[in-house]
Amino acid sequence: MPEIQLGAHTVRSHGVKVARTHMHDWLILLLLAVIDVILNVIEPFHRFVGRDMMIDLSYPLKDNTVPFWAVPVVATLLPFVIIVVYYFIRKDVYDLHHAILGLLFSVLITGVITDAIKDAVGRPRPDFFWRCFPDGKGLFNNVTTNVMCTGVKSVIKEGHKSFPSGHTSWSFAGLGFLSWYLSGKIRAFDRRGHVAKLCIIFLPLLVAALVGISRVDDYWHHWQDVFAGALIGLTVASFCYLQFFPPPYDIDGWGPHAYFQMLAESQNGAQSSNNSNFLNVRESELQSVYIDSQHHSVNSRDRRPILEGTEGERRQ
Repeated sequence: MPEIQLGAHTVRSHGVKVARTHMHDWLILLLLAVIDVILNVIEPFHRFVGRDMMIDLSYPLKDNTVPFWAVPVVATLLPFVIIVVYYFIRKDVYDLHHAILGLLFSVLITGVITDAIKDAVGRPRPDFFWRCFPDGKGLFNNVTTNVMCTGVKSVIKEGHKSFPSGHTSWSFAGLGFLSWYLSGKIRAFDRRGHVAKLCIIFLPLLVAALVGISRVDDYWHHWQDVFAGALIGLTVASFCYLQFFPPPYDIDGWGPHAYFQMLAESQNGAQSSNNSNFLNVRESELQSVYIDSQHHSVNSRDRRPILEGTEGERRQ
């Protein structure tokens, strides 16, 4: 489909209309944000941790190589900036709106799924011993042999949220969506064999993978936590992208579904308008022909007595 109308649909001209059309989607985003906040406030499930289990949970308690505040910057703000830059190049509000909406849905749905599983599973982190016993002196129940933590409550609470990795799932949700977005914009699958395009779309995934690896290196997660987080984030990102955009290998993979739907509706409206004008012209033509035919028939009927009178006079 031609791109001749790109640049004619800006935030100023069509932004309010597009946003109103998806008002319910923005309300759902707000609801997801509230749910995610609640999931982070509630207490997770405290899984049984016996004395013998502490052997695999005694890794050092370290700081985060990638701090918590850096994840939204890398996984949300960076894709957002790229989407906005593309808007200033092409001036397509449909692409801007649906890309931002898809990105936010990707990270928020991933956040809700990840935090819900964290609270339900309650798997201890690899450094759980030092969270539970900051003085290094283990204390266990004499009957159940379950841990009796003496550490800071908030630190212990965070220690029960190992599975899956939130850093990893959030990173793959935002940067995975960015990879999908870039692959459509640069036409990575145009069958021309430009491997450099693949390097561009794999770069965000590499950054997300490095974030996940840092979680294992910092002993905040087991490798299974990182693997599950990456799978959740990338799966949700794929669904959210394909909800708003065609697959990148599609001939129209460079633009959102809504843009091509708008073009189709505009063309159908123009065709129906032309057909209506054509029918009006034909109807007026038929009416004039009908009136002319009636006029001729009336004239023919009116002329008969005149002709008959003329012929009678001639006979006399």
